Amino acid sequence: MTPLPLSRPTFETDLSAGQRLARGAARLLRSHDFLALEEVPLKGGLRADLLALGPGGEIWIVECKSCRADFRADRKWQGYLEHCDRFFWAVDPDFPAAILPEDSGLILADAWGGEILRMAPETPLAAARRKALTREVARLAMARLMALRDPAV
Repeated sequence: MTPLPLSRPTFETDLSAGQRLARGAARLLRSHDFLALEEVPLKGGLRADLLALGPGGEIWIVECKSCRADFRADRKWQGYLEHCDRFFWAVDPDFPAAILPEDSGLILADAWGGEILRMAPETPLAAARRKALTREVARLAMARLMALRDPAV
């Protein structure tokens, strides 16, 4: 029996522009000792593109915007501020960054990594909210890992 040739997944063709930004931003966050989870549902019907947890329990949210229209259509972004210590936009090099609010962080990213161009101001979460959000994110991550290991769950 001839073994099947091993093929390398073509990740770039399988990802949307926003997913490529999220991957690069997550890699950048990892280099700062933050671990990120994608597509995190939050109270109020929000969904963070990336929610990252730092070594001291800091919570950062990153919204990935692939084009001007994507940003203009986002009517709920200010709702994320009550769920994080710092809020960032992640955009690619062609994005018109001047249209983004200056009182938020800015990450320049591609599919392979990124760079923080502007650090977001810190607005610390209340301890009770941080604890509840951290627990919710941990449970979501565990559920996703269990689903990978056992799709029948």
